[in-house]
Order: sequence, then structure tokens, then C-alpha cells
Amino acid sequence: MALRIVSEISRLDLLELETPASASITDVKPLSSYNWIDAPKATPTIAVPGSPALWSPPAVPRRLEKDSGFFYIAQNADRHPESPLEPLFRALYTTHPSFDIRGTDVVTDRNNIRKLLSFVDRGSTGDKLEAFTINIEMTKNTAIFCREDTKTREDIGPQEFRGFGHGFEKAYTVTQVSGSTGHHRIISYRFSDMNFIVRHETDGYVDTDTRTSSSKVKNHTPEDIASMVGALSISPANNSPGIISTGSKLRIKEEGQVVPLESTLEIKTRVFHNPLEIQEVVPQLWVSQTPKLVRASHQNGAFQRPVVEDFTAQIQNWEDRKQNDLRQLAALIRRIINLVKECEGNAVLNYDVGGDKLVVCKVERKEMLPKDLYSKWDDVQNLEADTHTQNDTTPGPKITQTRRG
Repeated sequence: MALRIVSEISRLDLLELETPASASITDVKPLSSYNWIDAPKATPTIAVPGSPALWSPPAVPRRLEKDSGFFYIAQNADRHPESPLEPLFRALYTTHPSFDIRGTDVVTDRNNIRKLLSFVDRGSTGDKLEAFTINIEMTKNTAIFCREDTKTREDIGPQEFRGFGHGFEKAYTVTQVSGSTGHHRIISYRFSDMNFIVRHETDGYVDTDTRTSSSKVKNHTPEDIASMVGALSISPANNSPGIISTGSKLRIKEEGQVVPLESTLEIKTRVFHNPLEIQEVVPQLWVSQTPKLVRASHQNGAFQRPVVEDFTAQIQNWEDRKQNDLRQLAALIRRIINLVKECEGNAVLNYDVGGDKLVVCKVERKEMLPKDLYSKWDDVQNLEADTHTQNDTTPGPKITQTRRG
């Protein structure tokens, strides 16, 4: 993959960008969601709409073993390396067959925006900013940002210590979709003067009926809860979820339940003497508009009773305080898009640690998506966009089975 440097952007260059008057996230709409299902490499499979895991803490605090074994770092790329972004589009068009993509300026994973924000505002990340790469492709007027990771999975050995996060999620949540290995959500919103579609992973959700949730915690063991959840019918009535043909290796099962955005949560674990500070996690919550957070403190794996916190107000306050940085972020993204257009629509963005700068290079590579998905930018049927998709912000869109060649 030959690269030719087109432009470099230093931190000082940010000060010279023409910034918008404001940079807030507005008009947030949940679009779709899916779970990766454990399946052979030859048949990567997702369930739409899927479901996050249900927050179901045990009745008494528990001591957990440290994380060990195999875990995903970038599951979309690991399970479907041919096109890590294809599941996003397949889930979107499964839920809303007539969605009009042409008004979207940026399609991206949350991770990409977090990295760019960390470049603008070094205080938004608790760790040193490491080298990163984002592949970018222009399709008509839409910029598609695809994250690139040096590793897509990791295997934690018995002598290594990486914390207790994975074990905590397993012990304190209940999987809702059989065979699930992770839940991803797709939302749209307007940031500054641009329309975004953002994909992100979600750790779990809370039962909207808090009395029911409390009853489960007090009167049932985690095994009881898992048994009850398994008895719920969250698949089609015939118990044989439909398989949707995509014309590619990716398979889609219609299975799961629509979970409203306001019920979703992020889980963070920390040793008790080093508590998680708000400024370390709010940027992540802001990008995905995830309203709830669990900050779980432990001492040698013995966890105190965790609490689900509503961070809606903190997210809004952070956005208000960070307007200067967010205006620069918006200007930076607009500048990157313009540079990609100068690269005839194909570029790679690298962060150079030594030079503390972003480097945009022109690149020649294969297309990011299967060919049939590019027709969505030309499809005249999109002129009659799904009214429910564009105007109804209430949760629970109907899942319609459709075949795509």
C-alpha cells in the first residue's frame, strides 16, 4: 500500500483553523444495533437488533479472579477483516431499509473521534497519546472513517495482570442473546455543522423498571437470573430466527430486543485507592451519548457494592466547559475531510508520536465496503426515506426482514 504525504497538522496548526461558532451534539437518534455471535471464521454472524447484557449485580459483594484468557480489542476487524464497517451498514439497512445515507457527513467508530479529541485536548486522556491510524474513504460527500489496530485480540496469560474488568462484566451482567460476544450500537447526531453516524460498543443496560431490577437482586442468585432471562422470548415467535442474505460472507440473524439509548451504560473498574475521575470517562460517554456509568472499586479483586450513576448532567456540563476544544475538534475533522478529497477520496491518517502531529497520506487500496452498499448513495428510492427513521426518536423500530444481493 503505497503512501504519499499530502499534509501534516501540528498542534499549533489547530489554532489557525477556522472554528465554528459552537460545537455541541444535538438531534441524537438511535438507528440500529447488533451482537456478534460466536461462529466459525468462514461464517461471521451478527444478530440484529441484538441486545446489551442486562445489569444484574449479585446480592452481596464478590471477590473476583483477575482477568485471564482471550479477549477482543477490535472485534469487528477481527471477525470480519475484509470489511470491518460492513456490519454497521448491514444492521442499519436491516432496521431501516430506506435510510438515506446521502445526508451523512461522517460515518465512524467512537474510537476514532476519541483519538482525534485526545490530539486536540491532551487532558482528555489519562494516558500518553500513542500512535494511531485511521483509514478514510470518501463516498460522494460522506467520509467513512475506519479504525486500524495493530492487534485485534489479546490473550492474557496467567502471570500477567490486566485488571478485573472482563471478569466484573461477566459476574455483574447477564447476556441476553445466545452466543453473543459483544454488543454494538449505531446512533446518529449532529455535531457542529456536520451529520454523524457513530458505532460504539456498549457494556450493558439497566432494567427500566427499577423495582423489578431490585427484586431480582434481592431475591435471586445470578444463576436464577440467567435462567429467567433465558426463558424470555426475545427471538421471533417461531424460535427460528430468520437469516438475511447479504451477498457477502457476513450473515445476519433477526434476534434480540431493542433497548432504548437512555438505558445503556458503560462499566469501569478501578482499584479503590485510585478512583476513576470524571474527566477520564466523560469524553467517551459524550461521543456515544451513553447516559449511565458504573464505577466499580475493588481491593485485590474484592468489589464494593457498585452503583449505576446517571451522567447526563455531567456530560452536558463537560460539553459546555470544553467548547474551545470541541470547536477545534469540529474544525479538525472538517480539515481532514477536505484533505481526503484532495487525495481523490482515499487517504490514511497517522498520528506521529515523535513529531506530535497528524500526517495525512494519499493511498491506493481496495474499497472499504462491499460493492452493493455503495449503491445506497445512488439509490433513487432513498429519496423516499423511511419516515420512521428520520422523524421518530422513540425506541423500538420494527425489524423488517429484507434480502440484499
